[in-house]
This record gives sequence, structure tokens and C-alpha cells, in this order.
Amino acid sequence: MSETLDLARELISRPSVTPDDAGCLELIAARLAGLGFIPERMDRGGVSNLWLRRGSAAPLFCFAGHTDVVPPGPRDQWQSDPFGPEIRDGILYGRGAADMKSSIAAFVTAAERFISAHPDHAGSIALLLTSDEEGDAVHGTVKVVEALAERNERPDFCIVGEPTSVTRLGDTVKNGRRGSLNGRLVVKGIQGHVAYPHLADNPVHRAAPALAELAAVIWDQGDEFFPPTTWQISNIHAGSGTTNVIPGTLEILFNFRFAPASGEESLKARVAEVLERHGLRFDLHWTLSARPFFTGRGSLTEAASQAIRETTGGATELSTTGGTSDGRFIAALCPQVLELGPVNATIHKVNECVAVADLDPLSRIYEGILSRLLCR
Repeated sequence: MSETLDLARELISRPSVTPDDAGCLELIAARLAGLGFIPERMDRGGVSNLWLRRGSAAPLFCFAGHTDVVPPGPRDQWQSDPFGPEIRDGILYGRGAADMKSSIAAFVTAAERFISAHPDHAGSIALLLTSDEEGDAVHGTVKVVEALAERNERPDFCIVGEPTSVTRLGDTVKNGRRGSLNGRLVVKGIQGHVAYPHLADNPVHRAAPALAELAAVIWDQGDEFFPPTTWQISNIHAGSGTTNVIPGTLEILFNFRFAPASGEESLKARVAEVLERHGLRFDLHWTLSARPFFTGRGSLTEAASQAIRETTGGATELSTTGGTSDGRFIAALCPQVLELGPVNATIHKVNECVAVADLDPLSRIYEGILSRLLCR
């Protein structure tokens, strides 16, 4: 029997669809209270947030994660109840199994074993947990980080339990992420009848060459650690749904995933230059959802690599690919942030799952990192 598996199953059984925590934080706080963790709720805007800390000395090591999950989707496509964790052929199925309730369970059991073995360990251990990572992410980790910054409580190391492994546990660790910059472009034309195009101005026709140019731009080459910046249209809309009306406006939503090689302001300026050069009349609104962050090789990456090798026998690759995570908020407060968790092949999918055989090793990896950083 595995305490990590038992706790993972208990967490999965709670239908914590974002931003509902469904009691997960209370369960974790109660379990860790006997080890000296002081719970502090930082709920904001209908979101459940928990800061748990044991000790007051430096260095401060933090585990960070989220209890919320994405909706399960069509129930009839699941082979079992998404909130009724079930093991079949050595695989644990359920919404949140990989993203990221198994990681949270491994956080807890790793801390329990480490403290039992090292009750007088150096520094402090904390858990930062939220129910608002899969949703808007405006009242979750970012609010906890703001509160901690106001009182100058700053972690020295942070492991975010996002599912980063690709084919085997620990083969990939994220030591940074690209930034995310969203744009909403409205190109203005003149509505009219399709039979009288000389009396109208079609914004779709006007914008097409500019959009083609933007799609072909090489924004940068990336660098040693980051892939090149990319620009993608995610939504496009024009017209009233009829075939005989030239639209008056064209609305386009797009996104940059940008490397540090291209700054936010330079990307904005380059897009505007292309649109203006093509003679478009337009409104353009920007939203920055994440700045890039990066953790270079140091004590945390070395501790993680050694713990993975000791536990699994395999090496790990540092990577900055993929989407955003709450690491983007924590990096503003903490100098060393890594994301490390189970295999991510089924996250957000029907029949999400994780290998039972990976749960205890994941916990031991986390424990090994603690040992390397906090043992006297």
C-alpha cells in the first residue's frame, strides 16, 4: 500500500472543477498540522488559496501547485467515473490524476518522510496551493505572491508540480517558460452589398496581405535555452453570416509565445509597423498574460537532477517549452523555480491517468530534493 496513492485517490475523488476546491485544501492542512505546518488561508475573489509553512529560518523551500482541475467533458466517454478514481492494469484514472493531484499527494508524503527523518532540518518548508490555475488565474497564486511580497516573505527555492515528464518520470524538468502576449485586432472597413464592392471597403481583403506577412515573420532565433518566438492567430471573425454583405469590420485574436530575445514592447511595435505599412485602419488592444522566466543551472537544478538520477536511474533534460504555469508568478518572488511532475501525455484528456508505479518514486524525488537543500 502507498500513502501517496491513497492521498492521490482521495484528492481525485473531490470534484474540484476550477475554481472550486471541494475541500482539498482543508484535507491537506489538517494532515500537515501535526508536523508543525501553520496554515494561512488567503482566499480571494471566490478562489481558495492556502499558504502552509513550517519554520521561520532561511532558506525557504516551497512546493507549489493547484487543486483545481478542468471539467471532465463528456462522461460517457470516460471508462470510469472521472471523480471515482479507479486503478486498471497498474494505471490510476481520474480527472486530475496527472494534472496535478498526484504531485500534491507526493508533496505531502515527501514532506512527511523528510520531517520524520530530519525533524531539526535547516531552513523552512512551505506549500502554496490554489484552486485557480486552470481558470482565469487572477485570484490564485498571483494574489498569494503579492501578499508574501508585501511582508517580504520570499522563497529561495520552489518546485511547481506541473506534469513535465514526457515518456518516463523525471525525463524533463521545466526551468523556464516563454512569455504570453495576446492581441485583439479590429480592422475597419465599410459594409456594403457584395454586388457593389466599389461602394464598400472589405476589411478581410485589406488585412489579408498584412496577416500573411505577420505569419511569415521570423521574430527571433530564440537562444540556448528558449525556442524562437511564435505568433499564431487563434480566432478570426467578420460578417453577419450572410453571403451578400461585405463586412464592416474584421476581428482577429492572436498570441505571441515569446522568448526573452524579443521584449514585449518590441513585439507590439513590430506588429503596428506592419499594419500601418499596409494602410489599415485598425484598433489594437494588448494583454500580457505572462512574462518569460528562467532558472539557470544552480543548487535547485542540481538537486533535482541528482534526486531524479538516484530514484529512477535516468538523466533529466532542462526545457522551457510548453504553455504557461503559475511558475510565472512565483518567479517574480523566488530566484530558483523549477516545474517537475509526472508524465503529461493524458492531461486535460478524457481518461486522464498516471502510472501507479510512478507515484512513490515522484514522492522520493521530491524528498531527495529536500534532503539535498535542507539537511544540516
